[in-house]
Amino acid sequence: MGETGEKAFRRVGGRLCLDFVNTVGEWAGRSGPARGRDWMDRPEREWLTSYGALLEWAVFVEVLRRPDMRRLGAAAAERPPRASAVLARALKLRQATYRLLRASLEGWKPDVADIAVLDDELRVARLHQRLGGPLPLRLAWDDDHAALDRMLWPVALEAAELLGSTDLDRVGQCPGDNCGWMFLDESRGRRRRWCDMADCGNVAKVRRFRAREAASR
Repeated sequence: MGETGEKAFRRVGGRLCLDFVNTVGEWAGRSGPARGRDWMDRPEREWLTSYGALLEWAVFVEVLRRPDMRRLGAAAAERPPRASAVLARALKLRQATYRLLRASLEGWKPDVADIAVLDDELRVARLHQRLGGPLPLRLAWDDDHAALDRMLWPVALEAAELLGSTDLDRVGQCPGDNCGWMFLDESRGRRRRWCDMADCGNVAKVRRFRAREAASR
């Protein structure tokens, strides 16, 4: 538990960008049988409530180390408007990524505004990539450790890669109550349904058991 709210961050998405999308307690939408374009587009129980919470998440998923967190936290304290702007970008990137994934799941045409948000963050991220050695050469992030937005770079890069790959067909969304988290289904036969069988899956299992017990009585 941290300043993020009701429960700790989780790593159930199978991809960094999906775990980033899952930094809410629930993805919710309009009630009723009609699923509009905005169905499950609204985050409920926000976990990224501050720049500090964003740093906590980045350390949790091992994008940053604890020394990085302390350094960036100190820099954010000196530049609160800049830190607030990075948090706003993070939430905007999360929303756009989620909406693009939802568009894929529902067969909707992606919103050009969502693509533009991801493209802008991708351009920023690529400005910080460097080719280095020894051989074989590999791409790595530059050493601008004071950049307050550095945790967003790998998120944007991976989101763009996922949304442009065949793995996009493996992305699923948990149907559990008060959930809506995204995950990459890497199971044999693509039979994964829940974000976590021990969480939403277990709740559904208990509910089915109780329903059968009630029916038998």
